[in-house]
Amino acid sequence: MKLHQLEALVASADAGSIRGAARALGLSQAALTRALRELEANERLPLLIRAPEGITFTEHGKVLLTHARLVLNQLEHARNDLERLRGRVEGSLTVGVTPWITLTFLAETVRLFRERMPDIRLELVEGLMAVAQPLLRDGSMDFAIGQLQPGASAQEFASEPLLTYESSVMVREGHRKARARSIHELLDEDWVLNFTADGEADLLNYLFTRHGAKIDVRRIVRAQSVATLQTMVEQADMCTWSPTILSHVPPYGGRLRPLALREAFEPRQLGIVSRRNSTLSRAAAEFIECLLLVIRRHARSAKKEDLALFRTLDLLI
Repeated sequence: MKLHQLEALVASADAGSIRGAARALGLSQAALTRALRELEANERLPLLIRAPEGITFTEHGKVLLTHARLVLNQLEHARNDLERLRGRVEGSLTVGVTPWITLTFLAETVRLFRERMPDIRLELVEGLMAVAQPLLRDGSMDFAIGQLQPGASAQEFASEPLLTYESSVMVREGHRKARARSIHELLDEDWVLNFTADGEADLLNYLFTRHGAKIDVRRIVRAQSVATLQTMVEQADMCTWSPTILSHVPPYGGRLRPLALREAFEPRQLGIVSRRNSTLSRAAAEFIECLLLVIRRHARSAKKEDLALFRTLDLLI
């Protein structure tokens, strides 16, 4: 298995065709086809399915493609770090950001990072962990600022804790169940929730089962963005569960109502989530340091808005 073969595999996936992949790599179609056939021959496995409309991947090819992306991304990190040691700070950084961090600490963090590393091409992907997890897995994302959900993914990813945050069951202001005091009063309502494919059972246990409540799973809509969650809560009268801090910051402050339920929901942990055993680049480490500086600055602030934030947050660092 050679590097140029892995590059050919990844380029073919990105382009969707041999011709497009060859163009992207600056190779002839014959050279790229030869690299792919050599890879299949060496591994003694079919990796691609070739058709007039383009190419797709066999199950073997999909598995190898994930690892190929990881190898190429890690090699790019190594090159960037070596360039930094030579005195040239270049490269790129892709960070996943949970939405409530976007609404609170992100802008200051980015400004500080840009001052320190202006030559780094920064990409920010706002999304809940269900969105970030596949990008972390294939190496498209360097790390995510989020909450590692329980399930099989906990074995695949590592999380360095930053802080804990309170979470609440929420409805829109004026909802008919706005005065509910138990999760049992909400079992006949529709819900909108976010969870990874392997995290549904753990989330249902956390919210319902361990409190002796059983909900019909057909009442639950799975959403992959805060905007969708908000729309379903405000316009479809659904219940949700999210960080309490969202009820204190624009644009959600005054529109989401945390319910004072008898059932206890322990604080959740937010951290730096990355692939287990992976090495973060120098740029990634710098971004994390900037984030920590910003969070600590707000934690020490006496401003009314910061005091409101840290009534629902506790630093772990």
